[in-house]
Amino acid sequence: MGCLFALLTIGTFSTAIAADEAPDAFIKRLSVELQDLVKNDPSLKSGDLQKTSAVVDTRIMPHLNFQRMTASAVGPAWRTATPEQQTKLANEFKTLLIRTYAGALSQVPDITINVKPLRGNADDNEVLVRSEIKGKGEPIELDYRLEKTPGNGSGWKIYNLNVLGVWLVETYRSQFSQEINAKGVDGLIATLVERNKANSKK
Repeated sequence: MGCLFALLTIGTFSTAIAADEAPDAFIKRLSVELQDLVKNDPSLKSGDLQKTSAVVDTRIMPHLNFQRMTASAVGPAWRTATPEQQTKLANEFKTLLIRTYAGALSQVPDITINVKPLRGNADDNEVLVRSEIKGKGEPIELDYRLEKTPGNGSGWKIYNLNVLGVWLVETYRSQFSQEINAKGVDGLIATLVERNKANSKK
């Protein structure tokens, strides 16, 4: 799971997404864009947290349905959380992902991405795109769940991904549910804050 954040960013890196672009072509094209950027930016290759955070905010987040990801990770408690709690949860969850996987960006130039042909209908509003990541070790199977968004921001957005059979959102939902059951939503927020503080010192 150590390369998870870098792999997630592979599919979410352009600011201009063609509404009629096939989802597998979307993933393939943006994979190349990310690799080119990291190759030409030593601070990203070194895992610089400040630079990585800036890249995530300006180049990656617009192409994730991050509210859906956070809501799914929090589970049923999301629906009863206040707007303020939802905002705090989303912010801390984003920080957690950035700080946990920032260093993995350095691996991106040294991998090869093989995006597999799309199964199903590209006209569907939700699709699964499969890919294989080849690096120094064994190949890594990586699957993306994408949704098509209407209106001015039309295009594909990622709302979950699977690395080696493990779905990101479901993994965090299992962790978060234990905190919520024991301490409530505010307890989960407090735990995320403390975890992020600890990660920032590493």
